Amino acid sequence: MPERSIFITGAASGIGREAALLFARKGYRVGAYDIDVSGLTTLATEINGFGGAAVTGALDVTDPEQWSKQLADFVGASGRLDILVNNAGVLSSGKFESISLAAHRRMVDINVTGVLNGTHTAFSYLRDTSGAQVVNMCSASAIYGQPELATYGATKFAVRGLTEALDLEWAEHDIRVIALWPLFVQTAMVTGMDTGSTRSLGIKLTATEVAQELWDATRGAGRMPKVHYPVGVQAKALLAASRFSPAWLSRLTNKRLTGT
Repeated sequence: MPERSIFITGAASGIGREAALLFARKGYRVGAYDIDVSGLTTLATEINGFGGAAVTGALDVTDPEQWSKQLADFVGASGRLDILVNNAGVLSSGKFESISLAAHRRMVDINVTGVLNGTHTAFSYLRDTSGAQVVNMCSASAIYGQPELATYGATKFAVRGLTEALDLEWAEHDIRVIALWPLFVQTAMVTGMDTGSTRSLGIKLTATEVAQELWDATRGAGRMPKVHYPVGVQAKALLAASRFSPAWLSRLTNKRLTGT
């Protein structure tokens, strides 16, 4: 069997780090990329310590040239890219008008443009790898627009739409495109975050749980087609309810959950 490979962005900490560790333990050659080079160094040391295979490198996902270089270096002579995980993301919470325009734009640049850059640049490698997959990190914030998370949620709505479209469009190339939908996860991204929804729902998911769902989701190729994978009991309940609720009820539910 050719060596399987996975390329993960935002891998220095949180979900990306836990996914890198898990896939390395499962025998994958892991490409771990981030702007946090020191975090990548400790990750590589840990993976090498248990005999795993890791390649690390600095990557600003908003820079297409960095994507081209790092993907080419990682794929190398093998020509294989089994899984691309678009995990890198940022979050600014609070009243829309109280968040600086620069912070709004940064969320769009990293959470949306970063995914576009990576997915577009990786296409030829994915196309040339039988059964390749793309995993986009979405969010339960894409179920219904969230007060105090307006732009962050909007970026995840964009990721949702891109995922659905590419899963249909790239089927002819044997590329599966899926999205993971966690609610709030215990990572640095939510440190100090205080919104109506975090107060009512709490922050219960761990990065390890999301990484395990990522592993399980990528084992699902060949089964009944599924694109969206809610992570955790709360996200599963919210997503299921949204599919059967009329618009007025979804709005009312979100109004109560967020205290608006």
